[in-house]
Amino acid sequence: MVKSLLLLFLSVPVAFAHSDHTIEKICKELKLVPASKAIVQWERVFSSEKRMKRYRIDQLSPEVQKELEIYLIQHAADSSQPMVPGL
Repeated sequence: MVKSLLLLFLSVPVAFAHSDHTIEKICKELKLVPASKAIVQWERVFSSEKRMKRYRIDQLSPEVQKELEIYLIQHAADSSQPMVPGL
């Protein structure tokens, strides 16, 4: 039991790292640059079906949409960790 819990806790960071890599790939495919918008602008994109359709985010599963929203907001232009192409 303890070994199972230990393996679970050790594998979680790896799963999140893989998830971030996948989200970065999705951003590239959809040509989304996190630092191209401020946090409030990304929130607006995800609150509107029309805007999500414009960026083709509506084609993703709800789980991936949520992960993408979190990633884009965490790396928005006015965030503490902006993600700018080429840096």
